[in-house]
Amino acid sequence: MLTVVGMGPSGLHLMTPAARDAVERAEALVGGKRHLQQFPTFRGETFALGANVSALLDWIASRQDKHVVILASGDPLFYGIGTRMVAHFGIARVRIIPGISAVQYLCAQAGIDMNEMWLTSSHGRSVNFDELARHNKVAMVTDGLCGPKDIAAQLVARGKGQRWMVIGENLAMENERIHWLPVSEVSADYEMNAVVILDER
Repeated sequence: MLTVVGMGPSGLHLMTPAARDAVERAEALVGGKRHLQQFPTFRGETFALGANVSALLDWIASRQDKHVVILASGDPLFYGIGTRMVAHFGIARVRIIPGISAVQYLCAQAGIDMNEMWLTSSHGRSVNFDELARHNKVAMVTDGLCGPKDIAAQLVARGKGQRWMVIGENLAMENERIHWLPVSEVSADYEMNAVVILDER
């Protein structure tokens, strides 16, 4: 059995009871190093996930008789590992336990409704900035290669510098910060973040 659980933006406190229960029942646990460190008493097999997804697929295939749980940041199906697992093994063999995405968390903290919001990601993928600029309300998960400063520069180049960018930095951590800035004023580097772009505040 293969289960992918969403851990939420950070730590254990935003995990659902169903997700915690799945981890308690797991015989093998997969996750990034920071995810695995959240479960220091786990005594089963572990697999530290990095860019080695092909190796992970082989590792899981050889453990079909075990209950394998994959720990996913945020929500597994919002630009997460859950999508890859379903595509490879099929939904009949994969159980997904959703989690709170960084975007959901940021919107809740900033009081931004998610109605009619266009959801996308710059994490490990190229962004269609022309498409992004067409929408009045956009939420994105980002990475170090294309973060708020890069996104803002692309929007300014398309005449959208007057929009607002809400930057959620280190969400759900002790050093969480949420910044509201006009797109034209976004010039700093930010740590782990998600952003919301609004036509008006």
